[in-house]
Amino acid sequence: MLIPNQKHLFDIPADVTFLNCSYVSPLLNRVKQSGIEGMAKRSSPWRITMDDWFAPSEELRALFASLINADKENVAFIPAVSYGMAIAAKNISLRANQKIILLDQQYPSNVYPWRQLSIESGAEIITVKKQPGRSWTEVILEKIDEHTGLVALPNCHWTDGSWVDLEKIGQEIRKRNAKFVIDASQSLGAYPLDINKIKPDFLATVGYKWLLGPYGLGYLYCDQKYCETGRPIENTWINRRGSEDFSRLADYTDEFKSGARRFDAGEFIDFARMPMAITALTQVLNWGVIRIQETLSELTSEIEIRAQHAGYETPEKKDRVGHMIGIKVPAEQISSVSKKLSENKIYVSIRGTSMRVAPYLYNDVEDVKRLFEFLDTQASG
Repeated sequence: MLIPNQKHLFDIPADVTFLNCSYVSPLLNRVKQSGIEGMAKRSSPWRITMDDWFAPSEELRALFASLINADKENVAFIPAVSYGMAIAAKNISLRANQKIILLDQQYPSNVYPWRQLSIESGAEIITVKKQPGRSWTEVILEKIDEHTGLVALPNCHWTDGSWVDLEKIGQEIRKRNAKFVIDASQSLGAYPLDINKIKPDFLATVGYKWLLGPYGLGYLYCDQKYCETGRPIENTWINRRGSEDFSRLADYTDEFKSGARRFDAGEFIDFARMPMAITALTQVLNWGVIRIQETLSELTSEIEIRAQHAGYETPEKKDRVGHMIGIKVPAEQISSVSKKLSENKIYVSIRGTSMRVAPYLYNDVEDVKRLFEFLDTQASG
């Protein structure tokens, strides 16, 4: 069942057409209010109790685990995907005769750590390029062999939404006893993902895009083996066993808290961002990710039809996720089109040679019409 338009839950002016959730999502009004209330409490530290330090983080840990069908013991909090990838890189060992598989033009946070690991280990990076008429999944599977040591991927390409079948690829990776790392920033919250079917070693995501949360608070999933023996990239007091008892912090211990908490970033407890993220994830879960995907697919299908009718190239529906779509724009037109769109309060992203259009539940067909009325005017002008 499709979700009715939810623009009334956001503070978006009537003359703004924001088709750019893949960039930064607008905040739900309730999320904004949660942040204001959190900052008010932070302004009066005498009101902050021990429960305020730790209870919200455990609630949020459970919410995120529910989103990906995982156990909350396998969830850690990170400030950025790059932080999560640094943890993954520290806990993955490769040999010089092994290979690291990446996508062409993959997002940098899921590239730079593996370039460094390649230098340190001698493992070779294989960059998979998209081929006409073939899916990402097909060309990735062709590259996985007995020499594959690590595959690091997104669920969809950040420039145009073209889809990667993580379940099928995960099955092949496990046959080769290779490692699997996922950056889910451009899909999680809008596209269904089940950890138990994909079985990655690590999955990291930001919280400020499709999870509708604040900037600077992201999430890391770790396979159980890393929760038991993994090495964090920092030694913070807060991930040590017994740190809830402030009176005994100087009773130093080498024991970590249980599960993935050993990977929690220092100062991840934020009295404004934590309640904001709780409010946001609660709403996403209430809507349901499957329903979100179905609803947004209606809009991107309309975008695909209108784009192709106007002579633009887009990924076909069968080859992309339903929550975003890339429209190929001639290189000589990209900068001027982008500038004029913003001037007319129509907001999309230019990524590579694609105009990336990423609607959300605050959008409707009228927003799509407005985008293409503008593009038609530019083409005729």
